[in-house]
Amino acid sequence: MLKDWKEKRIGDIAKIRMCKRVFAWQTTPNGDVPFFKIGTFGKEPDAYISRSIYEEYKNKYSFPHNGDILLSAAGTLGRTVIYNGDPAYFQDSNIVWLEIDENEICNEYLNHYYRIINWVSPEGSTISRLYNGIIRDTSIKLPPLPEQRAIATALSNMDLYITAQEKLIAKKRAVKQGAMQELLTGKRRVPGFRGKWIKKPLGAVLRVGHGKSQHDIEIAGGRYPILATGGEIGKTDTFIYDKPSVLIGRKGTINKPQYMDTPFWSIDTLFYTIINDETNPKFMFYLFCSIDWCSLNETSGVPSLSAGTLETLSVFLPEDKKEQKAIAKILSDMDTEIEVSTAKLDKLKQIKQGMMNELLTGKVRLI
Repeated sequence: MLKDWKEKRIGDIAKIRMCKRVFAWQTTPNGDVPFFKIGTFGKEPDAYISRSIYEEYKNKYSFPHNGDILLSAAGTLGRTVIYNGDPAYFQDSNIVWLEIDENEICNEYLNHYYRIINWVSPEGSTISRLYNGIIRDTSIKLPPLPEQRAIATALSNMDLYITAQEKLIAKKRAVKQGAMQELLTGKRRVPGFRGKWIKKPLGAVLRVGHGKSQHDIEIAGGRYPILATGGEIGKTDTFIYDKPSVLIGRKGTINKPQYMDTPFWSIDTLFYTIINDETNPKFMFYLFCSIDWCSLNETSGVPSLSAGTLETLSVFLPEDKKEQKAIAKILSDMDTEIEVSTAKLDKLKQIKQGMMNELLTGKVRLI
């Protein structure tokens, strides 16, 4: 431990607080003040309490101050929400916060330190609930207050970069979704194309097939991927198809098309498509992505599709294969942008994790 750093039990520098209990009969589906239960903590509320109860309990009993770090003691343990001062009420014992000794720790530092705490029982076993005793007995490393604030500022700035990148990705995805809705219906035409769009069954442009059990063909170190609805699950030295194809689940996950342009094998719960030469496979992939496959579910149990249902489904597409290719290129370029942005987000998160590991342990000093 560094000379000017201290390690203390949380119970020695803070008191655990929670709101006074609110009973189910005191809540309503709509109302004045949101009441957050553990299931809606950090999400949208589904229950409310009256303004009169809120004011009475807030003034008479413990209640968080603006900037206090609310902590989930049940459900997903250790999730945090910074209380922003807006009228709200929180489920007792399941959502708690610390009334800190401000001469020892600041909430901004505590918020980041929560993310590296491994909550365990005194015996070291896995826990299903954060009891007060566990919280109090957990140790935390404390640099001097000025360094705590510097660390918190550095980590919060990184959080801002991450949030901005997440918003950028969400915006790019929304733009792509809008482009799909327009380009794949003919509402928006690619410049230079004026040809007809025609309606036809999928069976007019493709045929459907599926493979066998993975165990029949799997080989360690094989050359080709064995595909299931979730992606690659093994390798084989043979392939079932070696041309561009769109794949979609027969059972279970039937709403997540995949695209393959290299040889592959698919198991029996995954359809692959044999697309004719007059149709662009990548265009068909995006067309598949725009279809609500779950609405075609043929059973009341596990979702499923049949080859007949798929091949008789009518779709609208350009007669000119070049226009199909142009549309696919626009959407593929958007996917590439999203992938690049997502890779940047992953890198930012890795950097943030590295900063936490170094700054919150004193390996790197800011002051």
